[in-house]
Amino acid sequence: MYYVYSLKCKDGFYVGCTDDLKDRMTRHEKGHVPATKDRLPIKLDFYFAIPDKYKAFEFEKYLKSGSGRAFIKKRFLN
Repeated sequence: MYYVYSLKCKDGFYVGCTDDLKDRMTRHEKGHVPATKDRLPIKLDFYFAIPDKYKAFEFEKYLKSGSGRAFIKKRFLN
């Protein structure tokens, strides 16, 4: 499985993709991920489990686009 996930950071949110969500969350929380190390603390908002690697990365790319960010704000962020 591949996981497309969103983290709530101190200055907004972060979207990523991984095949090991538990390990990736640990790395984020310990500050080992450059994209979020200065944005701690983080909290997992949501994730999607997708069996196809390429579809997962396509979905991550969509969520990082303007329409994807609008989708996240409308559906998941209150």
